[in-house]
Amino acid sequence: MKILFLGSPNFAKIVLEGILQAGHEVVAVICQPDRPASRGHKITMPAVKPFALEKGIPVLQYEKVNAHVEEIGKLKFDLFVTASFGQILSREFLGLGLGVNVHPSLLPQLRGATPIQTALLENMDSTGVTIQRMVYEMDAGDVILQQKVEIAQDDDYLSLENKLAKVSVGLLNEALRQIENGSASFTPQKGKPTFTRLIQKQDGKLDFNQSALENVCKVKALSSNPGVYFEINGQRIKVLKAAVAADNLLYQPKDIIKDKNQFLIKCNNSVLQILSLISPSGKVMDGKAFLNGLRDAEKVD
Repeated sequence: MKILFLGSPNFAKIVLEGILQAGHEVVAVICQPDRPASRGHKITMPAVKPFALEKGIPVLQYEKVNAHVEEIGKLKFDLFVTASFGQILSREFLGLGLGVNVHPSLLPQLRGATPIQTALLENMDSTGVTIQRMVYEMDAGDVILQQKVEIAQDDDYLSLENKLAKVSVGLLNEALRQIENGSASFTPQKGKPTFTRLIQKQDGKLDFNQSALENVCKVKALSSNPGVYFEINGQRIKVLKAAVAADNLLYQPKDIIKDKNQFLIKCNNSVLQILSLISPSGKVMDGKAFLNGLRDAEKVD
């Protein structure tokens, strides 16, 4: 089939690669514009763009895709597929033809833009992938196929994203096969929907009045983007990995626990171990090495 693909980040890139490997023709890729990223604000392409260009696929980038429906409608395609695109499509756009969305959750659970992060933040033991027909209401379309995916104890955002993307490839290609041969079924979603929210930079700040487990979940979900951090003496320390440690009742939340072998911070009724971090100088360090170089700090800010 001839497919118009809409998606931007690494998740979308993996899905696009799977579509091509299945032998479908992708007539164009629509993705977000190049934007500044990281500390140096270097202009960076969405992950899907260089891959598409390497495969010789035309790439269209729009700040507001709905302003270009007439232009897009001139492309010849059988259906369009979206995967982590990041823009809401208008009724006019949806009128261009059948739209199929790849959503990394078991809809109607976790509708919205951040289902992978939310599954980790909520310490869920499983999530999944849904292939659905696109409708104007967000993530509310009929289900074509679904598959459950277990979340391992050591999964973080990057590992879970990769796991879900690989499942998405197989599930989407089966859905496309069924659509092509006319055997696909479209089943209304069942159950009460739950919704995710957009993640902001400030959401990455650790809160030591919460439990250590809640903070570990935050590290797993957000350490890669937008980043997780706390401050000591006004200096920001970014956390890459953390774990729950044995509790110590002698300390109060935000206290740095005196232990030469581990970097421990007291939380609410629990203790957080900082396993690896990025120091204010930008150096990646394990928690113990950073603690050994820390002077005159009794508490985090």
